[in-house]
Amino acid sequence: MSFNIGIVSLGCAKNRTDSETMLGILSGKGNKIVSDPAEADIIIVNTCGFIEAAKQESIDTILEMAEYKKGKCRLLIAAGCLSERYNEDVLSELPEVDALVGVGDYAKIAEVIDEAMSGSRPALYGHMNDDAPEGLPRLITTGGASAYIKIAEGCSNNCTYCAIPMIRGKYRSRREEDILKEAEELAAEGIKELIVIAQDTTRYGIDIYGGYKLADLLRKLCRIDGFRWIRVHYFYIEAITDELIAAMAEEEKLCAYADIPIQHINDDILRRMARRTNGAQIREKISKLRKNVPNITLRTSIIAGFPGETEQQHEELCEFIREARFDRMGVFAYSEEEGTAAADFPDKIDGETKERRAAHLMEIQKGISLEINKSKLGKIMTVLCEGYDESSYLYYGRSEADSIDVDGKVYFAAEDEVLSGEFVDVEILDCDEYDLTGKVVNTDEYSE
Repeated sequence: MSFNIGIVSLGCAKNRTDSETMLGILSGKGNKIVSDPAEADIIIVNTCGFIEAAKQESIDTILEMAEYKKGKCRLLIAAGCLSERYNEDVLSELPEVDALVGVGDYAKIAEVIDEAMSGSRPALYGHMNDDAPEGLPRLITTGGASAYIKIAEGCSNNCTYCAIPMIRGKYRSRREEDILKEAEELAAEGIKELIVIAQDTTRYGIDIYGGYKLADLLRKLCRIDGFRWIRVHYFYIEAITDELIAAMAEEEKLCAYADIPIQHINDDILRRMARRTNGAQIREKISKLRKNVPNITLRTSIIAGFPGETEQQHEELCEFIREARFDRMGVFAYSEEEGTAAADFPDKIDGETKERRAAHLMEIQKGISLEINKSKLGKIMTVLCEGYDESSYLYYGRSEADSIDVDGKVYFAAEDEVLSGEFVDVEILDCDEYDLTGKVVNTDEYSE
């Protein structure tokens, strides 16, 4: 029997690849994938459980999707991180959920549906350290030209604020040959931008090859015909090797883009976070990247209001942000996560102070972002078209400096039709803090 399947994927790109695999498995068994939950016989919510706001969004989404059980929907399945981390709570507090699938069990989604349809309430979890089977089908959901490829699962950094190791298990690299095979398949499907992801890409290979092998992997990915851009998330400062920097400088397909989650700059806070760098090392590596990789775009993430953070330490962080001038920055008010070491730290910062400090940091970054965008006025940038905006009568897409879902857009006018997935040259004529606006001056021959 086939069903209409709908899925809501929350949280990070790693979650999205899991969602795409579930869709690929289910589609391969003859089920129809639908975008309107009102048309779905089965709705899957692939949840996030990283911080408090994400957990609440997951719960709210489950409850929202449960309303469709009053209509066509016969099964509501909670998958992903919230289901893994809070399995018993989900089962007891959310009776609307008919089945539960943790992060290590998404490959069994078809069996779970069969079991739930027979009247039982399956709950699979506790296998976060199991390696997912290779060669599973995927249904790409990022549009016609871009796709993620996961090169490792889990994390062994054990930062004191982070629950990821408890949710997704220890760090586990995929075999190089499996990654390259999947990449070749994506290229054959017409993918032009490959986005390499893991909780920590820079440690790729350390567990199975005995050393940092990201640079080698990226060079081999660059040899695959079809890709125009290869982008990487996330770089950890201490594991950015000279070989990796050299690869970024030398490989034309590698985007001059580095997402480096530094979290703070104060040495005492970094120690309390159990980060493996100090402020001087962060400054040195940023300087080295900018010196060796021309026009590199740097993105970072910051935690505001970590336990024990003083006003002086916050001001030190603010001054560093002004000094470093990151192209992109995300700021999170510290979220206390049960089971993490930081949850037991003294000197907690009250919520109002955390939010004030986070807003202060973002206000600084907005000014920097606007200045950087103004410096692009009059320049010509290669843009990957993602679609047409009916409200502004402009096409939109991303430049090499913009990653999918997290950065700004480039809006542009064009005399001739531009297809999604096409590369065009755009002259930048206007900007705000996050987005650029321009016009096409020449269609990139690569996309023809």
